[in-house]
Amino acid sequence: MARLASNPVGLHRFRPCFRTAQLPQQLRASIPSRTNDHRRFQTVACQKTPNPSEPSTSEKSPPVEPVSGNEVSSTVMSSSSTDPAGIPEFPNKNTNRQVAVVSTLAALALFLSGRLDFGVSLKDLTVAALPYEEALSNGKPTVVEFYADWCEVCRELAPDVYKVEQQYKGRVNFVMLNVDNTKWEQELDEFGVEGIPHFAFLDKEGNEEGNVTGRLPEKYLRENVDALSRGEASIPHARVVGKYSSAENRKVHQVVDPRSHG
Repeated sequence: MARLASNPVGLHRFRPCFRTAQLPQQLRASIPSRTNDHRRFQTVACQKTPNPSEPSTSEKSPPVEPVSGNEVSSTVMSSSSTDPAGIPEFPNKNTNRQVAVVSTLAALALFLSGRLDFGVSLKDLTVAALPYEEALSNGKPTVVEFYADWCEVCRELAPDVYKVEQQYKGRVNFVMLNVDNTKWEQELDEFGVEGIPHFAFLDKEGNEEGNVTGRLPEKYLRENVDALSRGEASIPHARVVGKYSSAENRKVHQVVDPRSHG
């Protein structure tokens, strides 16, 4: 031990082997420092003092408060019902009632528009018709209709006859002869009436140019009357037969007024 201590080479002359190695200057500059990162993060997080002369580009948002599930659902329902640009409100009872009333009125208007002459009856045509003798003596062409009150086809065609009569009123005579009236037995035989309604078309001299029987389109009657009003030698529909009621079902009755054409 004394020998080792007397050795002139001391322990302080040996450098420790566990000393930390020094990094080169360039490599040390490329490695970011933790202290600098901390300072940089604090610098970014701090808000810069706003300049009063510059306009603000954003507004401070109010703090968000927690909302329960019930409050969220009620808020969504109220916003959807009051937002004019959103989903429309569901119809209530008043809206349904208004829709029903409008639909009913529209259906009624459509029904009435298809039946402009719903008030025309055979009785109306009879009242407006000329007596048979007068029609043959006034120098105008004449349409003679043989009908009966019980004839369903005659009632159905009454509106069509009325419209044509109003169109050619003053130019063509319209006569109504009831087949149940015994006064017209001779005319029934003369015009060969076997079914009703039977329309006979006479020129201004009283000569028959043709006839049509039964339910037919309105244009048949209109075109024949138009030919009569223009004095043509013939009518376009001279011998046409549709669905009719048989004249054999007549309910013959005695004439009360000899001048009656009903």
